[in-house]
Amino acid sequence: MNIRRDLAAMLTTTFVSWLGQRTTAVALPLVALAETGSAWTTGLVGGAVGLPMLTSAWWARGLRQRLTTGRALAGVLAIQVLGLLVIPLGAAVGTVGPLHLTATGLVTGAATTLGGPGQRALLADLCDGVATGLATRMLAWQDFAHRSTMVLAPPLAGWAVTVGGPFRLLWAEAAGIALGAALLLTVRGTAAPRAGERSAGAPALRHVLARHPEVRRALAMTGAGGLTWFAFTLGLAILGAETGRPGLLVSAGMTGYGAGSLGGALLAPVLVPRLPPLTTMATGWILLGATFAALPAVTSSLPLIAVLAAVGGFAMPLGIGALNRLITTRTEGPERRAAFAAESLVHDGAVSIGLLAGGAVIGLAGAGPTLVVAGAAQVAVALLAGPWLLPLPVTAPAPLRNRPLDPPACPTGVGRGQREVSADDVPGARAVRPTAVTGR
Repeated sequence: MNIRRDLAAMLTTTFVSWLGQRTTAVALPLVALAETGSAWTTGLVGGAVGLPMLTSAWWARGLRQRLTTGRALAGVLAIQVLGLLVIPLGAAVGTVGPLHLTATGLVTGAATTLGGPGQRALLADLCDGVATGLATRMLAWQDFAHRSTMVLAPPLAGWAVTVGGPFRLLWAEAAGIALGAALLLTVRGTAAPRAGERSAGAPALRHVLARHPEVRRALAMTGAGGLTWFAFTLGLAILGAETGRPGLLVSAGMTGYGAGSLGGALLAPVLVPRLPPLTTMATGWILLGATFAALPAVTSSLPLIAVLAAVGGFAMPLGIGALNRLITTRTEGPERRAAFAAESLVHDGAVSIGLLAGGAVIGLAGAGPTLVVAGAAQVAVALLAGPWLLPLPVTAPAPLRNRPLDPPACPTGVGRGQREVSADDVPGARAVRPTAVTGR
């Protein structure tokens, strides 16, 4: 197997597929409004996309365990292409309505629910046994490819809509996803599951989280962050309107956040393997929460808003990289695929719920107080879920207990058959564990 070719194909797939999705996010509401003449239909696709994800704990449990090869994931992307083509094909014959918008949302939402976690799990599987920490670094580079589209896609979409209208963007996204599917066809899967993994079947998400308390804590932080994200986007937009500068505050905040996020994503492949994961995650969410709470006090200065948002944005790729590191070093096989699915469900589900209720919350409490409370909530959850206030039990991760230790002379400190042990998981680990085991 050509590992470099496979990894390059998967990273390129992430970039082209997300570039298409983000450009379509600009075009789709315009198409819905033009074709139906009703503003309420512009949210149908977004709402329908969330339904498969929120219910995935039930319907996707067995399906996700079959996505262990590039061919299987390419099939998921092919289904996503079919869903994307519903609207442009309907528009070509003049029949786009709420049913088409809903169908597109449901099909693409189901494909995204399966494909995103499946690609992360396969990327980590391909890295197993190749080099210590390679899975963490590759997942960090995948996150960078994903975040880079935040900067590239909006201006590209705006230019494309101006030049050729929104319909061409819908065809372009379908072509981009199809290209990603073709790339994944070249990626071969990992080795066949061992007998023990086959007998384990498809683990429920709650069982995986119960077995791995450090992953559970990390998901609590990312869930809290997703639930309060609306305070940043909606809150700054409403604050701008209230202060007579509509669009300026949220533009400054999103620009700063995007720039800081890209900077953090560039450094994450180097820093994340060297930092304690749970501490890194908690610190990142504390920084982001602190910036939320401070934003209402600096609304008079657009540069200061951008700088504060950049600080929070810089911390996020490090925190996400730390979460991916926890999953890849604590789980494998069916459990790993379930853990990545739980990550998507918790974060994306929390974002959807927060955006759904965010307008009403801000209407009742006001944008400024909502930002302060949202920031304080993130800080509180990070303090409780981090390794400081409520230490984890003194136990080794399950994958390590079932493997013999390599000889102490192993230069990396973690053998090819071992899983990495973090000092976050065992209080006092730096004092009692030999360096040859912890690698620090």
